[in-house]
Amino acid sequence: MAATETLAAVTGSLGSIGYGLSAIGPGIGVGIIFGNGTQALARQPEAAGLIRANQILGFAFCEALALIGIVMPFVFGQ
Repeated sequence: MAATETLAAVTGSLGSIGYGLSAIGPGIGVGIIFGNGTQALARQPEAAGLIRANQILGFAFCEALALIGIVMPFVFGQ
């Protein structure tokens, strides 16, 4: 077999693979946020309003990172 022979060609945008990899971080972040929030609510139920507000804020930041990850392949893609 010659070294220059192509066995398989990669076509399409590799940005979709990049987004798949970048979605791992926000997914882990959301899991940590809600896991720790559930523990905090179990330990101090009287602080439910403050804990829930902080959970929603952290969730919004993590999801914003995921949305930026969706847009970047289209911005920098060729």
